[in-house]
Amino acid sequence: MSVANTISPVTSETTASSSATPNAEGLQSDAFKERLRLFGLCSPAFLLVLAIMVVPVLWLFYLSFLSDDGTFSLEHYQRMVASKSYSRIFWTTFKVSILTTILCVLIGYPLAYFLAQLPRRAAAICMITVLLPFWTSLLVRTYAWLVLLQRKGLINTWAIDLGLWDEPIKIVHNLTGTLIGMVHIMLPFLVLPVYGSMKAISGDLVKAAANLGATPVQAFWKVFFPLSLPGLFAGALIVFVLCLGFYVTPAVLGGGRVIMVSMRITDMIELHFNWGAASALGVVLLALTLGILYASSRLLKLDKILGGGVQ
Repeated sequence: MSVANTISPVTSETTASSSATPNAEGLQSDAFKERLRLFGLCSPAFLLVLAIMVVPVLWLFYLSFLSDDGTFSLEHYQRMVASKSYSRIFWTTFKVSILTTILCVLIGYPLAYFLAQLPRRAAAICMITVLLPFWTSLLVRTYAWLVLLQRKGLINTWAIDLGLWDEPIKIVHNLTGTLIGMVHIMLPFLVLPVYGSMKAISGDLVKAAANLGATPVQAFWKVFFPLSLPGLFAGALIVFVLCLGFYVTPAVLGGGRVIMVSMRITDMIELHFNWGAASALGVVLLALTLGILYASSRLLKLDKILGGGVQ
């Protein structure tokens, strides 16, 4: 009897393990088949992304290593390192992008905070004014600023009539006009993520801080502002990256005095028909952009930032 009791658990465990093995193998087989089905469903989109994005980028890399006579060479990259004009162009590009991002943060954060404090219906109506630039052509908005900012434009005319200054000042065809136009175009890209992040913050948190003795200023800076940082970082990152590749606004409002990388690439193709040099500039700009995104993901936890809201 004792021997039977000793053997019975071992036999049952062996039977259970032998029956569990086919079940595990079947589950693995079903999971593999499910992944194949999902891959088959995603394959059209994958092929589309491959044809539209990956192949052109690889072609860009290939062209950047071709010299003027069609042989493999690093002369385009060597020229960028040796020539100071390229360093000035990259410095201008990053300076304009950084200044535009800072101005958008200074203007957009208070605007988003104001919208977040409004009732839902009033906030929806005011949000239309923020989204209105999306419904207007970029080129139209840029030339509208050119009309407003030129020496005999509306701003100079009204300012002289009001006695703000005596003679027309130069606020276009320079860095000032470029920043004004770019901030106007980029501002919605910062307001929307910040507004979404602020709306996700519970008002009870600020009330709890007030009940614990915090002043309104302390409650804002110690409770509300830290919780809104994911949206602020996301908006600032979007604005900065988009500004790196801007072309129309600097070309029109800069008047040839604010030369960015995109404008230099266009000149190389249209004036010199040098696809290799233009491709090398595009590759360097793409590498710098990816480097910035990677550094942001390492330092600022990009996955949480782009998710926005309260984590």
